[in-house]
Amino acid sequence: MRNNMSSETEGNTQPLVTMSPEEKLSDDKKECEETSVLEDVEVTELNWDQTGKPESISKRQMKKLMRHKQWEEQRDLRKQKRKEKKIKRKLERLPQGEEGADCSAKKRIRKEVVHSRVRLVIDCSFDSLMVLKDVKKLHKQIQRCYAENRRALHPVQFFLTSHGGQLKQNMDENDKGWVNWKDIHVKSEHYNDVLRKDELVYLTSDSPNVLNELDETKAYIIGGLVDHNHYKGITYQRAMELGIEHAQLPLGNFVKMNSRKVLAVNHVFEIILAYLEKRDWKESFFTILPQRKGAVPVGQEEGTPEVTKPEKEVTDGGQDSDSDSETGETIEQNTAVQDEHIHKDKKDLGARDHSNEPTEGGNST
Repeated sequence: MRNNMSSETEGNTQPLVTMSPEEKLSDDKKECEETSVLEDVEVTELNWDQTGKPESISKRQMKKLMRHKQWEEQRDLRKQKRKEKKIKRKLERLPQGEEGADCSAKKRIRKEVVHSRVRLVIDCSFDSLMVLKDVKKLHKQIQRCYAENRRALHPVQFFLTSHGGQLKQNMDENDKGWVNWKDIHVKSEHYNDVLRKDELVYLTSDSPNVLNELDETKAYIIGGLVDHNHYKGITYQRAMELGIEHAQLPLGNFVKMNSRKVLAVNHVFEIILAYLEKRDWKESFFTILPQRKGAVPVGQEEGTPEVTKPEKEVTDGGQDSDSDSETGETIEQNTAVQDEHIHKDKKDLGARDHSNEPTEGGNST
């Protein structure tokens, strides 16, 4: 008893401060909680050594923790700023002035869309007559037709027939989304097997018939051929072989052009869409025709220098493409230059000596 009492007395005079590892750990955690730096950071993110003490934090980690804490503290402030910004944008979008009028006009236009009963068919049965480069051009023209029909005020019933071969392969590789196209009938069969024969009208420039009005009971066929004018009259021959009606657009009645009268597939398609909206061929032609063709109304070309042009007009869109018309102009100009040099060489006594020099005309085939 005496020994115990003496030990207790000594203990009271000089108490021994001993802490277990668990107590040390709890104290260290309290210190971390008291510091503002580690307030929002979980204790598990710190590295603890075997003695239960936290390892020292580098300056980089300290700065990172400070930035994180500051970011968390400003969360509500950022949220409030986003709300104010959203309200400001909403107020700016209110119908005010011309912009508001334009937006409301666009909405009204979309509500006034009325689908037409006219059917437009692109005949893709000429696949074997085209090289891959021309097939790709046709693909782009078909894409343009689809896009214009989707945004038209009076969209037509769009048919794509004889779809296969190089064209389908190119579309599968470069435009996989075509399988999701809406408001279009893509058929692998020939148009003669899809539509009634008495309803078909082939648009071809070789036809003696002029299309003055669109008949909603008819299906108008556009030849899907980009051939640089190598197969002249082929669409007219097809129509005659099948015994179906044929006609050409009244382009010559309203338009004079400086170049060959060649229209691409999408030009013919867009002209018909424009006519359904405006009911005026002249206005439709001048709305769609590209400026590089130098189109002027018939009767207003007087006083302008005449340009050599072929007598026949190509208006069916199945004989050429956008870029083909430029190629045609180049060929005609080169041929004229070549003929001029030939006449000049005949007058020159030294023509034989210079026969090896290249001419400027190039190949006109």
